[in-house]
Amino acid sequence: MKRIAESTVRRLSLYLRFLEDFEERGLATISSDELAARGGTTSAQVRKDLSFFGSFGKRGLGYAVPELASRLRDILGLGREWHVIIIGAGKIGSALAQYRGFTQRGFHVVGVYDSDPAKIGKRIDGFSVRDLATLERDVAREDVDIAVLTVPAEAAQQVVTRVVKAGIGAVMNFAPVQLHVPEHIALKNVNMAMELEGLSFALANRTGLDE
Repeated sequence: MKRIAESTVRRLSLYLRFLEDFEERGLATISSDELAARGGTTSAQVRKDLSFFGSFGKRGLGYAVPELASRLRDILGLGREWHVIIIGAGKIGSALAQYRGFTQRGFHVVGVYDSDPAKIGKRIDGFSVRDLATLERDVAREDVDIAVLTVPAEAAQQVVTRVVKAGIGAVMNFAPVQLHVPEHIALKNVNMAMELEGLSFALANRTGLDE
């Protein structure tokens, strides 16, 4: 399969949420126009996004909601449980450890880590914060799939290097720094300042248009 753009994957995730909403409401079919309207895109884009993964729906009849939702869950890898660790037991890390939405989507947090002696051993919603020194040993034992980094920027590269050497294949990085990882490692950067700047741009330009 050809390389799929990150923007396409994001839209697939949105489509799945809309389909699950339709499932809860007992609706059997949905058109590409309805998905497009919900996702703020076009019906042509919806059809293009789905076409990367096969043939869906029937012309004039739309998509069967349960069938398409099931296919998207498989495409997004939600048909299995993923083991996740959180490195950094500060405010962001602690909040993520307590987020119930992870489990609902198949992401099971198996450990929270920190290198600060004052935090090691403390309880966070059922988790005892582990010493980062035990990372490699624990990863080998618990078959960890994803590492979430909520560490200071100056420590992030050193930590991600350890994560990669430990055999973890995917990293979500909340540290405000560009990390360097091998090509085979899946890396997602979550920069909240940039997201806010995107919102401020939208507000500033909307204001400009309104004046």
